[in-house]
Amino acid sequence: MTKLREKIAWTIRDIPFLPQNESVNYEIIDGELFVTRSPHRLHQRICGKLFRYLDVWSENSGLGETIIAPGVIFSDFDSVIPDVVWLSKEKLANIEDEAGHLLGAPELVIEVLSLGKNNETRDKEAKLKLYSLHGVREYWICDRFNKQVSIYRRENTRLVLVTTLLENDVIESPLLPDFSCLVGNLYK
Repeated sequence: MTKLREKIAWTIRDIPFLPQNESVNYEIIDGELFVTRSPHRLHQRICGKLFRYLDVWSENSGLGETIIAPGVIFSDFDSVIPDVVWLSKEKLANIEDEAGHLLGAPELVIEVLSLGKNNETRDKEAKLKLYSLHGVREYWICDRFNKQVSIYRRENTRLVLVTTLLENDVIESPLLPDFSCLVGNLYK
């Protein structure tokens, strides 16, 4: 006879008691703890480029703010650190706490894939569901290995894949009027 064990749910209150190290990030999705190490240099370079393109556009348009690796706390059981996010000024004013964490969904979330099936599954499945559930309007998954960007947009209550852009394609978004970025520029 086997014993059934209850699932132990991690919460944001557990994180301060875990070993703290600059090269380790803790994320919680539906009470499950994900531990990730600092990403590869090329991963970080792509994040920097995405930030730069979006930040220049944001400053020129005056419509919002781009943030690298913010803490996004949706609930006690859902806390993640996306690679890059963009928020309108109004949204940021309504969801940022005193510690600089976001307590709600940014309009745009971007993840850059890291090597490994677990990392890919987390970004393409667990985070996709989480971002859908909490109202993210657009989600970009940047695949540096295949040099492409998958764009998910909100349709009713879900984020759905609308296109996968290749190196010679241009990223554009209804959220970001007049923004454009050649996919290949991210991977140079």
